[in-house]
Amino acid sequence: MSGQDLSAMSMLDLFRMEAENHCATLSDNLLLLENNPDDTDALAALMRAAHSLKGAARIVDLTALVGLTHAMEDIFVAAQEGRLRLDADGIDLLFTGVDLLGETTTVTGEELPDWLEQQRYKVEQLEESYRQLAADATAGDVATGEGTEKAAEVQSRPRPRPVADEQERQGEQDGKETQQPRQEREEEAAPDLSALSMMDLFRQEVEGHSQALSDNLLLLEQDASSTEAMTALMRAAHSIKGAARIVNLDPVVNLAHAMEDLFVAGQEGRIVPNSDLIDRLLTGVDLLNDLARQTDSGQQQWLEDNLQTMAGLADGYRQAAAVPARKKRDDKAVPPADAPAAAGEAAPAKKAAVVPETRAPDQSLRISAEGLNRLMGLAGEVQVEARWLPTFALKMLQLKHRQDKIYRLLNNHLDSLYFGSHAAMPDENNVRGLLRGMDDCRKLVNECLVEIEDHARRSTEISHHLHQEVIANRMRPFSDWTRGFPRMVRDIARELGKQVQFEIVGADTLVDRDVLDKIESPLNHLIRNALDHGIESPEERRQAGKPEKATLRLEARHSAGMLSIVVSDDGRGIDLEKLRRTIIARKMIAEEVARELNETELLEFLFLPNFSTREQVSKISGRGVGLDVVHSAVHEVRGIIRTSTDAGRGTTFEMQLPLTLSVTRSLLVQICGEEYAFPLVAIDHVLKLRPENVKEVEGRQYVTFNQERIGLISARQVLEKGESGESDPEATMPVLVLSDRHNRYGLIVDSFIGIRDLVVHSLDRRLQKIQDVNAAAILEDGTPVLIIDVEDMVRSIDHLISGNRVQRIEQEEQVSGGRLKRILVVDDSITVREVERKMLTARGYDVRVAVDGQDGWNTLRKEPFDLLITDVDMPRMDGIELVTTIRGNKEFQMLPIIIVSYKDRQEDRNRGLEAGADYYLTKGSFQDETLVRAVEELIGGPDPD
Repeated sequence: MSGQDLSAMSMLDLFRMEAENHCATLSDNLLLLENNPDDTDALAALMRAAHSLKGAARIVDLTALVGLTHAMEDIFVAAQEGRLRLDADGIDLLFTGVDLLGETTTVTGEELPDWLEQQRYKVEQLEESYRQLAADATAGDVATGEGTEKAAEVQSRPRPRPVADEQERQGEQDGKETQQPRQEREEEAAPDLSALSMMDLFRQEVEGHSQALSDNLLLLEQDASSTEAMTALMRAAHSIKGAARIVNLDPVVNLAHAMEDLFVAGQEGRIVPNSDLIDRLLTGVDLLNDLARQTDSGQQQWLEDNLQTMAGLADGYRQAAAVPARKKRDDKAVPPADAPAAAGEAAPAKKAAVVPETRAPDQSLRISAEGLNRLMGLAGEVQVEARWLPTFALKMLQLKHRQDKIYRLLNNHLDSLYFGSHAAMPDENNVRGLLRGMDDCRKLVNECLVEIEDHARRSTEISHHLHQEVIANRMRPFSDWTRGFPRMVRDIARELGKQVQFEIVGADTLVDRDVLDKIESPLNHLIRNALDHGIESPEERRQAGKPEKATLRLEARHSAGMLSIVVSDDGRGIDLEKLRRTIIARKMIAEEVARELNETELLEFLFLPNFSTREQVSKISGRGVGLDVVHSAVHEVRGIIRTSTDAGRGTTFEMQLPLTLSVTRSLLVQICGEEYAFPLVAIDHVLKLRPENVKEVEGRQYVTFNQERIGLISARQVLEKGESGESDPEATMPVLVLSDRHNRYGLIVDSFIGIRDLVVHSLDRRLQKIQDVNAAAILEDGTPVLIIDVEDMVRSIDHLISGNRVQRIEQEEQVSGGRLKRILVVDDSITVREVERKMLTARGYDVRVAVDGQDGWNTLRKEPFDLLITDVDMPRMDGIELVTTIRGNKEFQMLPIIIVSYKDRQEDRNRGLEAGADYYLTKGSFQDETLVRAVEELIGGPDPD
């Protein structure tokens, strides 16, 4: 970096030296021109000096001076062609610019960029005045016909500048009208798509500046007098204009320039932006964002589709700023809107349908140059360590040769002793020589041990740093995923007639890209629900003694090795009694049980599929699917979500997520001599129990912890690893406390090994979903270990020790000569499960339940069943997939299957029957005994045959 900085300084110094010379040329020849306006030599010298300054400023990336000197050059060209005659006022104006350029020579190279930033407005005003002067000259020619003859004379003789310079001017000039045909101009100005790096840089720059525009427009809507926001908006629009000019995207130049004029008018106090104007500006920002997402192949089509929209928006912005529209160098390139409204409303942007966006087959990841340099450094260290091995191998070979020599000598002496050859008996010197050789070998072995230990330590350290660096390069600031939320909140709040102050806390918190990619949609759901359900209207808040403007907060932070994302509002909160009444009305549980549910238990119902307390459906929320989707997405990334509410004060949703998906922090335990990993995020507590702590009631063991009874079960039983061996009655029992949204259990393991950061390896897809197992990992010593799916294991435990299980076992013992016929009901709705279970249990059948298709498949493989009843729409594995999986397994090909679904269309019925179901019924069959008759037809009565 330092080398680049020094190089940049030297280039700036060279620019200052060149500027000093050209400023002297400009000053001298302007004096000559003032005395003789027809001095062609002076005009040629002035044009060349301005052109050289423009090129020098472009090389050192002084964009402001590029525009200023370019405008100067246009004036001198117009004067050369006879379209403009410079008077005293015009020359005074040019001298002002020369004086400004001269001041750059007195500023040091390091300070020059900052100095130009301070002079930005002065430079832009001069540039605007120069362009207006050149444009007026052109307009005067068109209106009066004056200068036509002179212009023709000038065009008929050689131009006093290279052709390449003229083409450059034609590709960049803003405000100059040409007479070229459309096809010729498009060929000249079309961006070079082979220069992908330039276009990629443009898109990245537009993406960044568009976000700045969006953020500051929202700030401006809150405080129309914010000079900081207006300044930031002007700078962002100006930067987009410059970037678009470099890649010759004239419609974007036009749009960004009009935005810039509008923001300058706001800075000068000539306009005060209202909500309608900000809406139209945000429409333009949306267009720029859309452009930034286009591929090279689709960009041209997008520009053609949106030319009129951008032109109409630009005209509207200029009308709002009371700034006359500038003439474009090609009216056909940027046609005005056919019928723009007086306020400048543009037609809605059209979607590009001709050229679909093509996505690259491989994913790409953007990392910083600094991060890449660190990775390269670590990779070099790994290479150096690898080169040490051949040297070490050579030393080990030397040791082997010495040992071989000693071995041969010893073998010879043994032969002498064996055959009794006294002449060949070893003397004292031979023995001492052997001892010295053995001592050398021992020293060499010690050296090798020290070296290999050092190498192992260095390699471990480097690999750890390399792994940490790779993980760090996958992390991005939380703000990268929240850029669209302020705009979304603003639009939805306006649509609902609510006033909302949206706050983002912890925007710089680093988050794994994969985690946030999967959680972005759930965050969207939570924010929408808060706006629609949680936050009251201004009238309600005023009546409740609250400020009319509500506060909605999105917060991200690292906590206890996890990523915590919190969505909270200060709205009305959740009406727990209304929630309780809804649960009872929908007969999800018995009324007497619902009356005993605490706040946490009640709030868990919000995450059930198709559950909503909203009576009316809106396009914002209220469809009953949002929170179920949130829970599923959080579970998919091995996280948990918790809810709390305070009536009249608001609601909080907190997601606890792993910092990265590629590594999971886990507790290693030993079960039946094998090691298993439990993700820490899924463990509620870790206990060590004495035998006297374990109580028993009705044959079930439990322990009381935090005033809660927690049922105990052996991990050996759950994993079907056999009975526990003999144990010391005085020893403690290691217990993991696990839970899902409904139950909590204590899992007894053999021992705790410790906490490890494990690199997650997905299981082969051909294995499908293995019960109780989520993934695998490799330990430091190369031992493979299975990572447990805790939620799946809790379901397995539930099947073993739940109250229903105990009752079913008692029923089996009462049946002589066999068991009752057993039915498995698979449905993600607790209401439907309970209705079907009670209906069939009342008929005498032994009924088990599963909460989704994956749970049903695991249960089916573990226990024998005579019939399966399944829903269609379920998470993890839907009913059609479950039936197809069952029919694809030889063991279950003859198992009777009934599908019970809300879907009653013929195509849905055909899908179910084609998958292999014997019956397809609707859930209305609960009312007319159709389901019971279908069961009896397939398997007969409940008693064993």
